[in-house]
Amino acid sequence: MLYRYICFICLIIAVIYNRCTPSADGGPAYKSPDGYDLNKPFLLKLPVELDEISGVAFYPRDSSIFAIGDEFGWLYKIPLTGGKPIRKWKFSSQGDFEDLVMVDKVFYVLQSNGNITAFTFDDHNQILTQNQQFPASGNEFEILYYDPHLFKLILLCKDCETDKKKALTAFYFNLLNKNFDDSSSINVSAIANMIGEKKIKFKPSAAAINPVTDELFIISSVNKLLVVTDRKGNPKQTYPIDAGLFKQPEGITFTPEGDLIISNESADRGVANLLFFKYNKKPKS
Repeated sequence: MLYRYICFICLIIAVIYNRCTPSADGGPAYKSPDGYDLNKPFLLKLPVELDEISGVAFYPRDSSIFAIGDEFGWLYKIPLTGGKPIRKWKFSSQGDFEDLVMVDKVFYVLQSNGNITAFTFDDHNQILTQNQQFPASGNEFEILYYDPHLFKLILLCKDCETDKKKALTAFYFNLLNKNFDDSSSINVSAIANMIGEKKIKFKPSAAAINPVTDELFIISSVNKLLVVTDRKGNPKQTYPIDAGLFKQPEGITFTPEGDLIISNESADRGVANLLFFKYNKKPKS
C-alpha cells in the first residue's frame, strides 16, 4: 500500500501539478515546521465551481480529496489522478458551511453557528443525514477537526462572545453519545508573544491533527499565520505564511504519511487551489 501511494505521488508530481516558486514576490523564504517546506508546494488548480472551497478531507482508499464549499450544500470528490472527473452529491439545502471531517464512513459538516450535519451513503448511494444543534447562540466557527485519541470532534471558535483576545474556546462533540460534553481553550496570549506582539485578535480558519507528529496545525487566513500546538492546543511554534501563496486558506488535511494539504479559496485572484506539502521525516541521529 505504501509503495503504491509513493508511486501515485510521484505520478502526480510529474503529470498534474504546477510547482510554486519559493515566495510569491521573490522575497526571502518563509520558515516551516520540521519536515515541511512551506515555500515549495505542488499546486492543483480547481474549477470555478469550487472557488469558495472550504473544508477538505483526504480519502486514502483511492487517494482523493473530499471537499465542501461555503454556500450550497454540495459534497465534492476531487480525484488526484488524471482523467477522472470531479463528482458531487447534494447533502443539504442550507448554506454557510465551514469545515468537513470524515470519520470511518460518516461525513461531518460544520456550519458557522456550530451546528453539525452528519451524513453517510446507504447501499443505494442515497444520502442519510442527521443534524446536531449547537447548544448556544452568538458564536462563529470555521473549524471542525477530529481527535482520534478522544473519539471526539472539536469545534474551535473563530469569534465567540465569551472569548477575549487572550484565549479561544474549543468545544468537544462526543461521537459515542452524540453530545457536546466538554470544552477547553487555546492561549492566544502565548501565540501573540511568539510573534512579538502584546496581543492579537486570532481568527483561525482551519485545523487538523498531524497523524505522524500528533501535533495540531492551525492556520489563520486573517492573520496569515500557521500555529503548531500539541494535541491539547498548547502553542509550540508559529510560522508567518506567504500571503501571495496562501491567498485565503480555508481547509487543512493530512495523508496518513503526514503530507500536508491546504485548500485556498479563489479570493477574487484566479481560481481556488489545493497546495500539497510533502512530509520529509528527518532520520533519527
